[in-house]
Amino acid sequence: MNIIFLGAPGSGKGTQAKILQRRLGLVHVASGDLFRYNLKNRTQLGLMAEKYMSAGQLVPDDVTVAMIRERLQRPDVSKGVILDGFPRTRPQAEALDAMLKEMDMRIDSVIYLRVSDEEIVKRLASRWICRECGTPFNETNKPFRECPFGKCKGEHLYQREDDKPETVRARLKVYHDQTSPLIEYYRKQGLLVEVEGMGDMEDIADAIQAQLAKI
Repeated sequence: MNIIFLGAPGSGKGTQAKILQRRLGLVHVASGDLFRYNLKNRTQLGLMAEKYMSAGQLVPDDVTVAMIRERLQRPDVSKGVILDGFPRTRPQAEALDAMLKEMDMRIDSVIYLRVSDEEIVKRLASRWICRECGTPFNETNKPFRECPFGKCKGEHLYQREDDKPETVRARLKVYHDQTSPLIEYYRKQGLLVEVEGMGDMEDIADAIQAQLAKI
């Protein structure tokens, strides 16, 4: 089973992808992780991406698609994959469709996590990260108690620039302008499944899994 997760930044895509990875044995492919892997390991694709990033330019879709293709060709995706963070635009979705057709693969379902903008701002603006171990904490539903690695008692917590309220709202505008059209794109293909993204994480995962069971 091959799945795409759609949703605004902070909607919980990564969290739900990890839960389904654990429950269903699917491989979680996050576009951000792919970029970091290729950049860190100085792969050919990573060097190509770095060239554009160093010049302050967007990485072309064909480079990103090539990273996805390389990842999907690895043996561990034989049971299925969860794509998280890609595609972000309709042209990327069309490129993904063409690539999967060449690879004799297909998307079985597109999960759209619905979360209001107000909730997204609240979630991200309340998020703080331990600079020592990278663990995220939330003032509302996951307050800081102690760094799980014992490296700090709270003195290393910081808030990322892109989690500040004004930045979150700007990110949401980009999301609505560029990524929201994908909802209609996949709805027309009969692949879209809308799931309420508010509530307990495991309950949301149960709802997603119940929808996938209908496929």
